[in-house]
Amino acid sequence: MPKLWNETIETHRRTVHDAILDATVELVRERGLLAVTMSQIAEKTGIGRATLYKYFPDVQTILLAWHGRMVAGHLEHLAQAVEREGDARLRLEAMLETYALMHRRMARHGFSPDLVMLLHRSEDAGRAQRRLHDMLRDALTAAARAGDVRDDMAADELAAFCTHALQAAVDLPSEAAVKRLVSLTLAGLRPFSGGA
Repeated sequence: MPKLWNETIETHRRTVHDAILDATVELVRERGLLAVTMSQIAEKTGIGRATLYKYFPDVQTILLAWHGRMVAGHLEHLAQAVEREGDARLRLEAMLETYALMHRRMARHGFSPDLVMLLHRSEDAGRAQRRLHDMLRDALTAAARAGDVRDDMAADELAAFCTHALQAAVDLPSEAAVKRLVSLTLAGLRPFSGGA
């Protein structure tokens, strides 16, 4: 087959795949996790059920694929935020702020707690969480070497502190409040002065 034909087919498959993910998420938001069927997804996407089943075996698999796409995008966004900054302190601050703002925006998707639990139990979510932890640990290590972050605790412990502290961004009313939370988190990371 000619290369152009293969690229066209792959582009079509990717377009259908993405349309399935987007339609499913929209239906789940409207109706709830347990009320969505494969027939509804096929109808909303504008494809036949047989075609839908060639892509995905069930609604749960579609949602996990959507979540994987979203998380990969978030990790890429975090990496880009860090790359734009110069010194270790600014890179860490950019990472924490980007993470907190993404966390707040994700909470605004309007998903039910049962869907959130389903999505976060997947192996892909666990791998993404480890990648986030590693990125944060590396940023903290670099900032500690530069003297901007305390070195009396392991970087892994500080990374856990940051991720848990910034999860509070979910409940905050504004992006300004999120930035204040990031400032508070950064204050907890400052080197210990040792004064009495």
